[in-house]
Amino acid sequence: MLNEYGPILIFMAIAAAFPLVTLWIMKFIRPKFNPTAEKVMPYECGITPESDARGRYTVRFYIIAILFVVFDVETIYLFPWAVQYQVLGLYGLVEMLVFLGVLIVGYIWIWKRGALDWI
Repeated sequence: MLNEYGPILIFMAIAAAFPLVTLWIMKFIRPKFNPTAEKVMPYECGITPESDARGRYTVRFYIIAILFVVFDVETIYLFPWAVQYQVLGLYGLVEMLVFLGVLIVGYIWIWKRGALDWI
């Protein structure tokens, strides 16, 4: 049994050890980092930053992100259907129209609720 899985175990050991050994060697080779206030300051095109760069996003941004993911997944489902359209026939067409109908109804519902008014 070791003859069958031996090469795999050796490969896994090398794959796990390589990054660790590389980081350990680079610890001794790299130049020492001497932080000063100017070095650790955020760089904004040579201009001194006026405020903190970490701002809060509105909830509407997340709604748009979720909509993007939903319609991206829709595209993932449309591609295999388009490739196999001849094989699926009328049943595949009706099934895809129902799928698109559900998505369009959801999109219209979100639009009517006013979630996209800020765009």
